[in-house]
Amino acid sequence: MNMPNDEIQLRLTTDEANILLEALGALPFVKVYTLIGKIQSQASAQLAAASAATEAPAQAAVEG
Repeated sequence: MNMPNDEIQLRLTTDEANILLEALGALPFVKVYTLIGKIQSQASAQLAAASAATEAPAQAAVEG
């Protein structure tokens, strides 16, 4: 399957992303391992940023 190199952004809930990863897990590893890694990496970065954003105001309230 030849895919263009254009990037797109998808907005999924964590449940939807997990369903997608589960479905990809049923495919041959050699075809999907880079895609799975990319999804996991981007999701981890986004969840960490969201967590940091919610912790910063809470910490400021405690310190203030």
